[in-house]
Amino acid sequence: MPPENQFCFAIYSAAHAVMRAYRPLLDPLGLTYPQYLVMLALWADGDSTVGGLADRLMLDSSTLTPLLKRLEALGLVDRRRNPANERQLVVSLTQPGRALQEKARAIPVAILCASGRDMADLHRLAGEMAKIRDSFAATRQKDPTPEHQDGADDMQGGR
Repeated sequence: MPPENQFCFAIYSAAHAVMRAYRPLLDPLGLTYPQYLVMLALWADGDSTVGGLADRLMLDSSTLTPLLKRLEALGLVDRRRNPANERQLVVSLTQPGRALQEKARAIPVAILCASGRDMADLHRLAGEMAKIRDSFAATRQKDPTPEHQDGADDMQGGR
């Protein structure tokens, strides 16, 4: 089966196209797409532990730590030990990090326009993607071997 008929390729290529659409919007802010996701979480939630951010963004701490170090080097966040639990690092926005939110405010509208979809459709698609993500996460926790192959070939001719 050619790659373009594979579910995984549809997901991969869509994600790649979305990240490419973000690049020219994030470059003037000096952010990469993963750094932008960290900033979105901090703008929404305020201070967070590294573990809390990792859970929220579904990132391993080994992936998140370099992102946070870079954001700290840019002066956008501070990392400090939690006085109540020295094993935890708390991540906080700096004043420049908070100010960057205003500069980033137009990004969601620009992405909506670039998508060629309306907001309701994007929300519907995001909901479907969350269901797919959650299904795969649940499958990973148990035996991923399919009990039967019904429908396994459906994508082959389904384009």
